[in-house]
Amino acid sequence: MMVCTAYERERDRLKDELQSLGVKEFSLSSILNDGPNAGKQISAVMRFLKNLDPLVYNMSHEDPGSVSYSEIGGLAEQIRELREVIELPLTNPELFQRVGIIPPKGCLLYGPPGTGKTLLARAVASQLDCNFLKVVSSSIVDKYIGESARLIREMFNYARDHQPCIIFMDEIDAIGGRRFSEGTSADREIQRTLMELLNQMDGFDTLHRVKMIMATNRPDTLDPALLRPGRLDRKIHIELPNEQARLDILKIHSGPITKHGEIDYEAIVKLSDGFNGADLRNVCTEAGMFAIRADHEYVTQEDFMKAVRKVADSKKLESKLDYKPV
Repeated sequence: MMVCTAYERERDRLKDELQSLGVKEFSLSSILNDGPNAGKQISAVMRFLKNLDPLVYNMSHEDPGSVSYSEIGGLAEQIRELREVIELPLTNPELFQRVGIIPPKGCLLYGPPGTGKTLLARAVASQLDCNFLKVVSSSIVDKYIGESARLIREMFNYARDHQPCIIFMDEIDAIGGRRFSEGTSADREIQRTLMELLNQMDGFDTLHRVKMIMATNRPDTLDPALLRPGRLDRKIHIELPNEQARLDILKIHSGPITKHGEIDYEAIVKLSDGFNGADLRNVCTEAGMFAIRADHEYVTQEDFMKAVRKVADSKKLESKLDYKPV
């Protein structure tokens, strides 16, 4: 049974109205003509476009890609927690009804940059084969008063009309920071946006198949109202990988690489203390660049060793942040 969404209903109404005005083919070229009803036709199109926010439309066309859990190394416990909160209520909601508990609405992924927060969200959406809205929180903020809150409403309306749906809000600290009484008009607009987000999250029917995933590397700046149970029920710490996790990640990223001779992954990992997943992927890329520079079509152990030393030198310029559990 096909679900008729709000946008599809609006589109069908527009199509019927244009056909009554003499448009036989539902296309831009047939609408923008110089006929006697051209003005009415354009007015009908403008009313339709007013109800379709292009930013929300672009969010809905974000492809999470074919990411599997086997491609994510060192985060087995975090994957289990995320699947319990997001995947299980969507695939087996009857289980929660039998137990007699309300399924969580969403979760917060927090930790240092490059540890796989976005990758985890993409993996969940890919495995579930559901609608996926990827929202860059900073893009929601608009210079016109009320526009940011309206965009939040449009986003949640779209999610309700396209269930099952996962809303992934990256860098949520851009709009979810602590509220304060003083500040500029821009600060007050961000606070209004946060209040609209809280209102939309509270307005969910808990049995609806819409789930929230938020990600940040600054959990200490978030407003306590956003973190309370009933909104973001679970906080998942994505920490820097340990030695075994780094070994798993390195093997995953080096899998497609053409290699020559024996590769001692443990020796490479011993030089990668403090590396995150993105750094280890960069090690594989740099190893390939060393091979290309030497006019080789394969990567050797020496290429990997030079690559890990190069990435380690670049990381010395970065400061380490202390991420405390929230």
